[in-house]
Amino acid sequence: MNRTDRLYALVEELRAVAPRPRSARWLAGRFEVSTRTIERDLRSLQDTGVPVYAEPGRSGGYVLDRSRSLPPLTITAAEATALAAGLHALAGTPFTEAARSALHKVLAVMPPQERDRAAGLAARVQLIDSGAAVLPVPRVLQDALADARVVRLSYADRHGAATDRLVEPLGFLGGERWYLIAWCRLRGATRGFRFDRILRAEALPEQAPRRQVDLAGLDVLGRELTGLDGLDVLDASGERR
Repeated sequence: MNRTDRLYALVEELRAVAPRPRSARWLAGRFEVSTRTIERDLRSLQDTGVPVYAEPGRSGGYVLDRSRSLPPLTITAAEATALAAGLHALAGTPFTEAARSALHKVLAVMPPQERDRAAGLAARVQLIDSGAAVLPVPRVLQDALADARVVRLSYADRHGAATDRLVEPLGFLGGERWYLIAWCRLRGATRGFRFDRILRAEALPEQAPRRQVDLAGLDVLGRELTGLDGLDVLDASGERR
């Protein structure tokens, strides 16, 4: 069994017995490799985001959190290639790394035969790199948006002057530049904050109130962003601040 197949089989073995643990020694015997090899494989799985945890104690071992992992996917080679092509369209956006990680996770849980067929098909598809610079979405903003938390921003205007603001994240808006769309308590209105001008962001414990803001209505704003190179803060009507 090669290493790729063993990694896949390790996940499925742990999934089958979860939430009970399997010791590294037991797994080494099962796959006929050394304990050190199993421990190295498990660290690799953890590094790629597979929710495998070590339970201490005499009856401990390694456990897979089934609630945070996917079962084997019944996905075809063509579907996997379509996913790869679609995710490639995110190149040059703040979600490039997240897209790459998502594709790796999908491939990791595909049956080996379908994964090999997908690799063969993908080798016949040429994707052109956009070459665009990538500015990742700050993790603190991702988490604050998902958890509806108020954020304290230190934000620089087009002249480099910094101001501190409390904002309530509403979403992200992308064009030639990427923005955090948020309710600004300083201005009392929806504003767009350029990622490259956010000097510091801190998520606060305070829960952001629910606001009736139509993000779809910002579509016009998105088109206007393309031609406004010097823009630093913008409201939903296109007013420059």
